[in-house]
Amino acid sequence: MTTIRLTRMGRKKKPFYRVVVTDSRKRRDGGWIESIGYYNPVSKEKVIKIDEERLNYWLSVGAQMTPTVKKITSK
Repeated sequence: MTTIRLTRMGRKKKPFYRVVVTDSRKRRDGGWIESIGYYNPVSKEKVIKIDEERLNYWLSVGAQMTPTVKKITSK
């Protein structure tokens, strides 16, 4: 099954996350199919940028969002 989840980037104590579409059996930072956005929780204003068109496409073909991604995207 494909999932839409966060993969961690950045350095120690300065996390930066990409919102990616991946196979649910892969590790958190393993390979992914497509990157559809990013999330920066460290900046003064939490920056969330997601390509809504691609998100809707992946949801329409059966991809499942993780609870964290659901929370930050409010879908």
